[in-house]
Amino acid sequence: MTEIAPLAHSWAFEAIGTVWRIDAASPLDDGVRDEITDAIAAFDLEWSRFRAESLVSRLGTEGGEVPAPADAVAMLNAYDALDTATAGAVNPLVGDALARRGYDADYSLVDRGVVSAPQNWRDILAWSPGTLSLAEPALIDVGALGKGRLADIVLDLVPAGPAVVDAGGDIAVRAVTQRIALEHPYDASRAIGVWSVTDAALCASAINRRAWGDGLHHVLDARTGQPVRRYAATWAASSDAMTADAVATALFFDGGPQLAAEWGAEWVRMGTDGSVEWSPRCEAELFS
Repeated sequence: MTEIAPLAHSWAFEAIGTVWRIDAASPLDDGVRDEITDAIAAFDLEWSRFRAESLVSRLGTEGGEVPAPADAVAMLNAYDALDTATAGAVNPLVGDALARRGYDADYSLVDRGVVSAPQNWRDILAWSPGTLSLAEPALIDVGALGKGRLADIVLDLVPAGPAVVDAGGDIAVRAVTQRIALEHPYDASRAIGVWSVTDAALCASAINRRAWGDGLHHVLDARTGQPVRRYAATWAASSDAMTADAVATALFFDGGPQLAAEWGAEWVRMGTDGSVEWSPRCEAELFS
């Protein structure tokens, strides 16, 4: 839950499988809305593994080299750091592992067995400002940070002035303060705390958001193809939503807190046993 400041203009819509809300001091007229809608559609057409016609789906079937999308270097450089920090637990070629467990393009939610992501992914996937290539077919998944990246893109398209972009819980805030509840992962009617965010982003991840079958959910350890069991929810605040989203993913694994410190992000995480940890300079108001 987000307490929206009294901004004059609001727009809610569905895109990339989630509900978005934009609140702004400036008008969100048809031209602005069209520009935002087009940007989201373009990003989805490049990076969605749930669309057969997307760039990553085609690469997943054929491999090869294509012109690099505008976001490729920023996102995949971040994945390089995520992989290093988590000793291989976060990997951009985890898409096939997720699909095998049931989180596939058809949302079948049928577990077809465990497979790990290729740990030599840097030998398979290459990127530069000009090209994106796969030495062999493999399914790229940018779920660790892609929605945060898209929230940043959308915020940049909102006219100047105070604004809040909420992309299904990944929230980017500009020139205004928002009080954001940290939803309890086992009881959506409760919060474990409240975080006030100004000119920054707060992103969250939880194992209850996309869960199915016998204990399956969308946060897999790429090394094993198994869902994480130690942590239930994470929250991270940073200057931009892509970084916050990436850190929220890394916090499910050892190495996440260190990466957060290196990137200047603050965080909270809740274990599956109900315990709560937070970073040394975290300003969230946590309830006892």
